[in-house]
Amino acid sequence: MPQYIFAYHGGKMPEDPEEGAKLMARWQAWMSGLGDGLVNPGHPVGKSSTVSSTGVTNDGGSNPLSGFSLVQADNVDAAIEMAKGCPHIEHGTIEIAETMEM
Repeated sequence: MPQYIFAYHGGKMPEDPEEGAKLMARWQAWMSGLGDGLVNPGHPVGKSSTVSSTGVTNDGGSNPLSGFSLVQADNVDAAIEMAKGCPHIEHGTIEIAETMEM
C-alpha cells in the first residue's frame, strides 16, 4: 500500500497548558482514528535551516516545516481525506506527498 508523508506547515503554540492538553487530546483522537493507516506519528520540528548552492539561511524559508507524519492509504485521495480530519488544519496547512521506493 502506498505511503504518504504529511508535512505540516504553520500552526501556533497553545496559549496555556489547558489549551495544550485539549489540543493534544484532539491529536491523539485523530491519530487513533487512523488505525493501521498511521505508519509513523512523526514529531513537531524546531526552527529549520535551508541549504542551497548559494548558501545557508536560518529563517525557515517562506513556508517553514512545523512537523510530519507518515501514513499509508490506497491512493492520494484517501490520504487527503485522512488529512482533512487533522487538528493542524485549523491553524496551518498539510502538504501531502507519496513516498517513493528506491
